Amino acid sequence: MTGGLPRRAVLGGILGGLALTSAVGGPTAAAAAGRGREPYVPLSVGAGGGPVGTDRVHVLKVGPDTAHTILVLVPGMFGAANDFRLLARDLVAAVPGVQVWAFDRREENLADRAGFATADPAAYYLDGHYRSQDPARSAFAARWGLARTVTDLRTVVDAASRGGRRRVVLGGHSWGATTALAYAAWDFDGRPGHRDLAALALVDGGVRGAFDGTGEPVHNAPDEVRQRLAAIEDGAVFDLTLSAVGLGDRAESTQIWYQLAGWYAHTDPDGRSVLQPRMPEALRPPVPVTNAALLGTLVDTGFGWPNDISVHSGHLADSGDVRGWTDTGITPVSRVATAYAGPEPTVWEWYWPARLSVDLDVTDPYEDTALARSLGLRLLHTAGLDVSLYAFETSYAKGTIVSAAREVVANSRIPYARYETDSGMNHLDPLFAAPSHNTFTRTLAPFLAGLLA
Repeated sequence: MTGGLPRRAVLGGILGGLALTSAVGGPTAAAAAGRGREPYVPLSVGAGGGPVGTDRVHVLKVGPDTAHTILVLVPGMFGAANDFRLLARDLVAAVPGVQVWAFDRREENLADRAGFATADPAAYYLDGHYRSQDPARSAFAARWGLARTVTDLRTVVDAASRGGRRRVVLGGHSWGATTALAYAAWDFDGRPGHRDLAALALVDGGVRGAFDGTGEPVHNAPDEVRQRLAAIEDGAVFDLTLSAVGLGDRAESTQIWYQLAGWYAHTDPDGRSVLQPRMPEALRPPVPVTNAALLGTLVDTGFGWPNDISVHSGHLADSGDVRGWTDTGITPVSRVATAYAGPEPTVWEWYWPARLSVDLDVTDPYEDTALARSLGLRLLHTAGLDVSLYAFETSYAKGTIVSAAREVVANSRIPYARYETDSGMNHLDPLFAAPSHNTFTRTLAPFLAGLLA
């Protein structure tokens, strides 16, 4: 169904969306008390020209405020902070002294999430009652590229470090890993970004051909970049890649559908699917299913989704008038739902800036090229990187994630690197897999612990 989607469509978000299950219901008070608070807090950032309320970013904090090491994680394309909720809990439990901050870019402020507080979210969104961001009124987004994201991210890193009193490890998933590497090499008025960091942690993403093994090369030929920039100046300010899924042609259409699927799967997993009758026929399960089973059909690799937008979860129940979901894989649907349970329904970025897509593609050579400079990408310190690096890859890119990370290390001053591979995982399994099956969290934990020693 989505085999024709370009690589950049699924660098972290579409499955972040396909796995959007618990997109909105928050945890119960008792459960939250048992785990400790997981606040979702705003941080003021520089003016970006957007609507009132958009000059801020948010972080989801998991773990103790007394921690002396903060792991800041950046989600991939169309992804958001709740991608990291479960793995953050697992890491905090495994490594005392670590807190995880999951970063939500300023674009999250554009989404109208009020419908999830109503009695009928499906009606609010599918019947057109929500506030949509009109591209014609969003010229500001043409300037929301990597320079804006990295500058905003520095506010988060500065807050995490508390004036240098705490270590900051910066990481990310998919294009979030690319963003983390860009930050490390960035020139902030003469100060290299890596001077703010104790280490880097890359999850199934990166630079220098990291995504070559997916079969979808980056789109950074100068002529193509000029064409993409011209389209942005003509008003195509939001990336519409997800419209190829077939759930609508607005920038936010697919994200809304998957957030709804996640909301119903979380709030009433065993109830008959609310969304199934309203889905386009091409994506509609052929038999009646529960809310949880609808989510399962959208996230599981067994239903034909590409590696980069699927997890190993299970299958539809073998019988029943309304089919439920049977978990048999490393990533139970219930864990995916829990990951999106709140405290805010920030599961997707509804409005991904097209300029950010261009800039991340141009970042791939990881050099101070003329093209990069022309776009304001200050990648001046790639050779000077001198912090430890962890890189993890799944089967997604067939080995090029780690080979590209090795190239980064070979062309820098990085003193120590750890490379891990689990070819039994798909691109989003590291975000949601059960702890006993999650090679990513089990290998990142000792890397983090070594920084504390």
